[in-house]
Amino acid sequence: MDDLSDVAEAIADPVRREILVMLRHAPLTAGEIAERFTITRPAVSRHLRVLRESGLVRDERLGRHRRYSLVATGLVALAAWLARFEGGGADWLQRLDALDTEVHRTRRERRDSPAAGTPGTTGAAPHQRKDTA
Repeated sequence: MDDLSDVAEAIADPVRREILVMLRHAPLTAGEIAERFTITRPAVSRHLRVLRESGLVRDERLGRHRRYSLVATGLVALAAWLARFEGGGADWLQRLDALDTEVHRTRRERRDSPAAGTPGTTGAAPHQRKDTA
């Protein structure tokens, strides 16, 4: 698989996109990243591994911890490739900013929802099946 495909596959997941947005502002340890999600720490570690293997993040060892930082060059290459279909790259910068805004809005809504204190819930009522027998 080529580099662009690796990057596109890595950012296809919403958790990984949110991790990239978080790392856009400052490097974070794996624990700092994991505490912002309701998924398990091993799941966050798997997402970080995919991002690292795609070249979108790098990690450095700090004692017993790993600190992750964004490597934006992979995103720049993908944005340049996508710009060929749009006729210009400036529009993608606006779209990435809009994605950043949406991620922050979603995070705020999850935090403020009544179910926010319950791990693994999104605030939606579970689907219940009615038996007709």
